[in-house]
Amino acid sequence: CLDNASMESFFGILKSECFYGEEFNSVEELEQTVKEYIHYYNYERIKVKLKGLSPVQYRTQSLKAA
Repeated sequence: CLDNASMESFFGILKSECFYGEEFNSVEELEQTVKEYIHYYNYERIKVKLKGLSPVQYRTQSLKAA
């Protein structure tokens, strides 16, 4: 599947930026950390490939231009 490559890339980034070196005391703590990271990844984390914008900013800009 073509979409599998993008998910594998995301999970690799998630593990390296969020999980390595961390210990979680409960499933709830892990779940909250993943939710916070996904929000950070979509709304705050800038990407050079997206012209220095976050994914949400890039998508919003593209929709305004259309």
